[in-house]
Amino acid sequence: MFRKKKDEDKEDRRPRRPFDDPFDDFFMDFDKMDEMMNDIMKSMFSSLGNMQQGKPFVYGFSMKTGPDGKPVVSEFGNVKPGKKAVVRDAREPLVDVMEREKDIVVIAELPGVSKSDIDLEFEGSSLIISVEHPKKYYKVVQLPAKVIEDKIDATYNNGVLEIKLKRKTEKKSKGKKITIK
Repeated sequence: MFRKKKDEDKEDRRPRRPFDDPFDDFFMDFDKMDEMMNDIMKSMFSSLGNMQQGKPFVYGFSMKTGPDGKPVVSEFGNVKPGKKAVVRDAREPLVDVMEREKDIVVIAELPGVSKSDIDLEFEGSSLIISVEHPKKYYKVVQLPAKVIEDKIDATYNNGVLEIKLKRKTEKKSKGKKITIK
């Protein structure tokens, strides 16, 4: 109903006539996004042909608005698209990082595992989440600020891992009066 023909999809930006449907441009953007996603999926699945048969593959992305108001897209799964897509043994879980005034909260979805199977490490400015049994997950999360190593709390409930990291507060200098010579 709202879909244009293929030959009309090529950005024909003709002047608007009085009886044109005002939603044509709006739905044309959805058509472009649909076509772009179809191209991505075709290229990804065409490169999957030479991979191990019977091995499950997961690929997805989440979109949210960042603190600056711009969209942030995060990928997850065990497939990294490209010319030669690679399926890894470990899936990359869906992870969300939220910056707050005094702390940073990292939430990771790890369905189907028990708390004892999760290995959580902190290295420098990174948090490493890995699970080896029965499902395999692996993700390195780059933290947006420095944190206090001794003030990290993690809880796991119903497939959701929540990690709270206390931010390091940098002391602001009070300033110093400088005399001019």
